[in-house]
Amino acid sequence: MDAQGRGRADDIDPADQWVLNPSTGEYELRLTPSAPQSAVPGPRRATPANAGAGRGRSAAPEQEQETHGVPGTPGQVPPPRRRRGAPEEPLPGRRRTRAPEKKKSKAKKVVLWTGGSMAFVLVAAGTAAYFYVKHLEGNVQTTDVGTAGKAGFSKDEAFNILVIGTDKRTGAGNEAYGDAGSVGHADTTILLHVSKDRTNATALSIPRDLIVDIPDCPTVQEDGSEKIIAGAQDVRFNTSLGQDERDPGCTMRTVKELTGISPDHFMMADFNAVKTLTTAVGGVEVCVTKAVNDKDSKLKLPAGKSTVEGEQALAFVRTRHSFGNQGDLDRIKVQQQFLSSLMRKMSSSDTLTNPSKLLKLAEAATKALTVDTGLGKVSTLKDVALELKKVPPKNITFLTVPVIDNPADGVVRKTVIVNPTTAPQVFDTINNDVSFTAVKQQKAKEAAAVAARLKGTKSAASEVRVQIMNGGAPAGSAQETLSYLQNDEGVTKSENAGNAPAELAKTTLEYAPDQAAQARRLAAIMGLSGSAMKPGKSVTNSQGLPTMTLTLGKDFKGAGVSLTAPAKAPDVDKSTADKVQCAS
Repeated sequence: MDAQGRGRADDIDPADQWVLNPSTGEYELRLTPSAPQSAVPGPRRATPANAGAGRGRSAAPEQEQETHGVPGTPGQVPPPRRRRGAPEEPLPGRRRTRAPEKKKSKAKKVVLWTGGSMAFVLVAAGTAAYFYVKHLEGNVQTTDVGTAGKAGFSKDEAFNILVIGTDKRTGAGNEAYGDAGSVGHADTTILLHVSKDRTNATALSIPRDLIVDIPDCPTVQEDGSEKIIAGAQDVRFNTSLGQDERDPGCTMRTVKELTGISPDHFMMADFNAVKTLTTAVGGVEVCVTKAVNDKDSKLKLPAGKSTVEGEQALAFVRTRHSFGNQGDLDRIKVQQQFLSSLMRKMSSSDTLTNPSKLLKLAEAATKALTVDTGLGKVSTLKDVALELKKVPPKNITFLTVPVIDNPADGVVRKTVIVNPTTAPQVFDTINNDVSFTAVKQQKAKEAAAVAARLKGTKSAASEVRVQIMNGGAPAGSAQETLSYLQNDEGVTKSENAGNAPAELAKTTLEYAPDQAAQARRLAAIMGLSGSAMKPGKSVTNSQGLPTMTLTLGKDFKGAGVSLTAPAKAPDVDKSTADKVQCAS
């Protein structure tokens, strides 16, 4: 009989040996320690601490240490009483009375079985876990988006993931939905930003009918060659994917062109994702203010709360003729409410403490997703999930790109354009890692130290020595900034030092302690925040003099444009993942 068979014979359920570690959020194998081999255990009276131990059931770690420890420690079961007239037990260290042969034989078998089966189970579990991870990685499809995304994932930085839901009808039962020949446009798109300190996240929905400019897009072909797909002006956003063989990298580049925010990675799913994920978690609760009977989506729901999964869940997120003004913007709100409910269900104790649901969820998620090569490993996807799990649901904000009706449509409103007043504020808020909810992003002492960097005397502009490097800004930005500083601001002791060794998300100014006054003057000119100022060391310029280093990051918006982050997020229509809302 194998180890697992023995476990079942001794009343051990193998599933009980996998315990959720609240610190890591992962399941770990917990087994009863092997019996001590230095002595034969005597008879034990059944107590709440040791009941069932002989049947292989695990006790709590503290109890295990007490009942298997040195005699005399708390929880040690006392030996049987000595019969009157029998010889006394020898003192510790002296030769003990030989136990009956039958008891020794039984104890020896227990020791050998426990130690041997533990080793076998540990090896078997490790091997099984390895092959299961490889199996899950075989489920995930990847697309190489080249320079549109990052090569890896960092757990120490803010990150942006573009979540794309396509309208491709692949998968069993999906051919019945309209437009069966769709190449897979970007039907539902959400830019998910997770803050560096993991206190908050923002999910920004991008309307499919938003008019945008799609840039030229380099795509990697199956043979490894590169093909440039021509861009397009004044077209619907959803054509950034699928149309003219555009891949998710083209959608990522379009989002950057539109918002100024660089997606680091993408996750793409089709209709099947909604069906399989909702089924894996046992359904998602939704709410409608009035009964729904939609002939197009086939959704039928009574007023109030319902639990949907599979085909019914897909019908819910596809329905638009039963909500609001029957347009795509109102459907986006319903989808955000659905995703909030799905997040709550996935992070609930009912899911996290249920190994069966977690395995189903892992299978469903990996089969449903196509990701960039930077996220192609299951271990990386797990890291992303664990980082997102750190964000409280009350600080996960859902909102939509602010838009207005497209004047070019005339009377029939078919498309929208970016609201020129509020949209840039939303983009800047996300780009500068500012929360849309009330959270403390820095400890008071740290915040005070950052603010103090801007206070104090400032040197004259003519005394500021600085070298300028391009660390992720558009090409030519260093020279543009040099011309601006010398010609418009009088910072004549400045020079272009070319490209930085690595790209930076944020513009930084590094300076030595004795250059603080110069740094404050340059920060005022450039509109730098205290967090952009990095006390450090100086470098030597072309004249052999100590100088500061200004590195233009991806947040650089042009010479003369302030880089100070907004103090707070703009007041826009939004919702948070912890709130239960009813679609109307």
